[in-house]
Order: sequence, then C-alpha cells, then structure tokens
Amino acid sequence: MTSQLPAPQIINTQSGLRKLALHLKRESCFAVDTESNSLYAYHERVCLIQISTLTQDWLIDPLALDTLSPLAPLFADPTIEKVFHAAEYDLMCMKRDFGFEFNNLFDTMLSARVAGLKAFGLGSLLETYFELQVDKRFQRADWSLRPIPLEQLQYAQQDTHYLLSLRDILHNVLCEQNCLVEAREIFALLTEVPPAEHIFDPDGFWRIHAARDCSRRQFALLRELYLLREQLAEQRNRPPFKVLTDEVLTAIALQEPETLKDLGAIPGMSHSQLDRYGQKIMLALQRGQKAPLPTRPDRNPRLDAATQARFDALHEWRKRRAIERGVESDVILSKDAMWALAHNAPQSLDELDTIPGLGPWKREKYGEELIGLIVSLEQGNA
Repeated sequence: MTSQLPAPQIINTQSGLRKLALHLKRESCFAVDTESNSLYAYHERVCLIQISTLTQDWLIDPLALDTLSPLAPLFADPTIEKVFHAAEYDLMCMKRDFGFEFNNLFDTMLSARVAGLKAFGLGSLLETYFELQVDKRFQRADWSLRPIPLEQLQYAQQDTHYLLSLRDILHNVLCEQNCLVEAREIFALLTEVPPAEHIFDPDGFWRIHAARDCSRRQFALLRELYLLREQLAEQRNRPPFKVLTDEVLTAIALQEPETLKDLGAIPGMSHSQLDRYGQKIMLALQRGQKAPLPTRPDRNPRLDAATQARFDALHEWRKRRAIERGVESDVILSKDAMWALAHNAPQSLDELDTIPGLGPWKREKYGEELIGLIVSLEQGNA
C-alpha cells in the first residue's frame, strides 16, 4: 500500500514549519496523527506528527525543531476541522509536549463506534472501504531514532493519507443514521482531555497480577524491587518493563534468592540484567526483609447501598439501550457519567446539566429516562 503513495514532505526546519502553517490556514480541514517513543523511554515524547490534506502529506519532526508554536493557532481554530483516528492519546501527548489546545475535531474511530461498526480499527476501516492492507511492520518502532528509514516514514504517512476520505464516508454514515449530532458532541468532549503525565504510584506493586498469591512478607520484598525498578528505569531513560518485567520481579520476591547465583537461576533473569542490576537487587531484598509488612490500601471504599443500587440500575439500563442500538455500551453513556449520576441522584432535567459527560444531545435523548429511573429507585426505597 505505501509504495503507491506520493512522497511526503519532511518538515524539519522552522521556516518549513511556518510555510506549512500558512498553507494549512487556508484549508477547511486536515488529518493528524502522531508517533511517540513510549516503548523506549521512561518519559515518552512525541517524535513525529503526520498531517495530510487531500493533495499532500507532511511529516513534521519535533525533535529537529525548537518550537511547534506555528501549529498552535491551527489546532485551536474552530473553523478548521482536524481529523484523527482514535484521537484521545494523540491529544493528551500533544497537550503535554507542546501545550496545544484543540477545537473542532472529527474522530473516525469514534464515528465508526457511534455508527455501530464492529471493526473500527484503522486497518479494518481501510480494508473495508478502500480494500487496502495496512503495513504493520513498524507498529513497535523507536520513533526517536534518527534518521528514520524511508519505509518507516511511509508507514507513518499512511496513517493520515486516507483519513480525510474515510472521514467523508463515515460522515455520510452518521448522517444516514441520524447520529452526527451525537458524534459531534462526543468529539467536543474529546477536546477537554487533560495532558498526559507520568505519575509513579509507589503502591502500584499491589496491582501486579502475577503477585496475587504473595504473602505479606513477599509483598514487602516486591515493594522494594518495584521501587528499585522505577529508579533504574528513570536513570537509564527506559520504560520500567524494559528493565525488569512484572513476572521477573514477582519471581524474585517469591523465590527470595540468597546469592547472585540463585538470582541468575530465576527464569527471565538474563546475564546482562544480572551483571547490571544484581547487586542492587540483592540490597533491595535485604531492605525488604527488614521492612515493616505492608498493608494493602483500600482503593475501593464501600459505597452506600443507595448509590450502588443506582449505579447497578444505570448499568443495566445502558446495556439494554446499547443492545437496542447495536453499539458498545459506552457509546450510550460513559462509566464516569454513570457514577456521577449514581452519586448525585438528580431529580430533574435541569439537574442533569451538572453531570460531566452528559452533553445537550444525550440529555435530550436520554434525560427523561434517566430521571425516571433514578426517581423510581428513590420512591422504591422510601
């Protein structure tokens, strides 16, 4: 597929970026995607931005540029539509790295989900509507490496090259199903996603699935290993799982090796890891042996019965509504919106205005049903 595409224009100078911004300012819409290095860095960053119009593709190299500020007015411009596929992560990363604000989005993945399409990945949609097979060889590539090979650039180009045509097809599908206003409301909410941020949770070791059968003493060991892994990952600028996997951390805590030889015999512990981290791991185990036994934090405080009953009723209502429409349940109502309804228990349509994730279209479409459901529960408990 990529061999048929016209050559993209590479933007790696400030003058080139300014020229591109002036060109895009005259467009009514353009397609956008990004590539990051999340699999290769402790703190990921956006390493490539792809932009396409109907006639040209551009690949912007943020690592070669001092600032991307010429693009900021374009992303914020409410008169220019920006077309993404699965925009949320792209928006979060660009907000974090460049401080962009966004207005007037069209998301082809969300459009497909609102329309009830069962296969809504970009590859599936391109195959369905354009009979194209997507090249997936570079899905796990390190986008921070320079120079980027030509074939990898072509892979990035294909992610936006067809998006505007796909947008027009899905726009028509939404119109035919009378769902465009609903989709637009979801797109508007999407612009409000917060910037991505790296937050390390020192209690995250409790959520390691492989460690579910650990004793409290073994959890004390795992905690020290988990903290050590994060420190090493930051020092080496590597994702934590590239330092030691959850499975290896858990195996060390369970087997409690007493020597480096014992440590090296643990499945998944490579010779290079043993040489690089072995002494530090043994010291972490010693700290864990002396540390107080940890107590699992209560992350799910007990709800009052009325709130839980409202949420359960809303969950069943959402499920029925989704089946009727032939869509996934979260298209009807997000889990966050259901919890807000369950906690706040609005008694009138006006009170729905304060529920996050419940825009004008959803309030008009489902408002009376939701209020009726909540009021009936209240009366039943009276």
